[in-house]
Amino acid sequence: MIKRFIIILILSILIFGSLFALKFYQMQQSMSQRQAPPPAVVAATKVTQVEWQSTLKAVGSLVAVSGVTVTNEIAGIVKTIHFESGQNVQKGQLLLELDSETDKAELNGLLAEKKLAQLQFNRSKKLMSKDFVSKSDYDQNLALLDENNALVLSKKTIIEKKMIRAAFSGELGIRKVNLGQYLTPGASIVTLQQIAPIYIDFQLPERHLSHLKLDQQVQLSVQAYPNKLFNGIVTTISPLIDQNSRSVQIRATLLNTDRQLYPGMFAEVQVLSYQSNQVLTLPDTAISYNPYGNFVFVIETTSQGLAVKSRQVETGITKAGRIEIIKGLILGDQVVSAGQIKLRNGMQIIIDKKPAPSERKEDLAQ
Repeated sequence: MIKRFIIILILSILIFGSLFALKFYQMQQSMSQRQAPPPAVVAATKVTQVEWQSTLKAVGSLVAVSGVTVTNEIAGIVKTIHFESGQNVQKGQLLLELDSETDKAELNGLLAEKKLAQLQFNRSKKLMSKDFVSKSDYDQNLALLDENNALVLSKKTIIEKKMIRAAFSGELGIRKVNLGQYLTPGASIVTLQQIAPIYIDFQLPERHLSHLKLDQQVQLSVQAYPNKLFNGIVTTISPLIDQNSRSVQIRATLLNTDRQLYPGMFAEVQVLSYQSNQVLTLPDTAISYNPYGNFVFVIETTSQGLAVKSRQVETGITKAGRIEIIKGLILGDQVVSAGQIKLRNGMQIIIDKKPAPSERKEDLAQ
């Protein structure tokens, strides 16, 4: 019985071992016959040297040349609204009228009293020349006339203050009042901003003060228009250094004729220096990012063809789609400019005859 069991066990081991060996052989054959993946197709570019102006970088906020919230000085009920939200208005243009019917009626009464005072004064003046009235009566009539003139002027001023006008030319915001609404003194009616030209306020460390001058060129970009640069000039350099941050406040002015910039926008600012430097640059599409820093895929020639190797680089400022290479590459190094997502270190590649989309002439012309 034991003999039979041992024989069956040996036969089972032989059968299963043969099957395992056959399967292992088939897998090895399949792996040896499997073709290696084809090389990745990428766009390539070379490190070039260009002349760039030195720049000082900062961040700032856009500020209106003039900006107010239009309010009323005297209480009243809104009678007429003469503007629409977002409208461009001129200095002195009538925006809103408060009801002034009662004031106008009172003014008519004051004008009648003034007329009577004027007649009494004229009469006393004639009689005074003939010594028919005393000097005190003459002075009293003159004072009464002056008082009536002052009352009429005061009432006219009140009526005029109920006519709300634009303090300067600019662009209105959103209307905050309605017809028939009672306004207390100082109620918010609408915002008025003069945005052409417009200011950009920013700060730079005091060590850069010697590199700053009036009329110096500045360029700024905003998130609303990421691919556009706006040009302006430095118009004010504060004479006071902030003791907490040791920085100097600077204001530049931009024409903003197309009204694309608005007060309150965040902006990245570059102050252009009068000096120029030779710098190494690459298209910004060639730079990849990871938690350890910036890197590029450098193209190298191997015995099997072209391959890529990742290399850490230190980058500087960015201008018009190109980025400064401070460290990690030399002039003429060839790197991948598009298609990095599918790459890994040591991978074989084929260079596309066309450059990266960002470097094609038809794209640059747009």
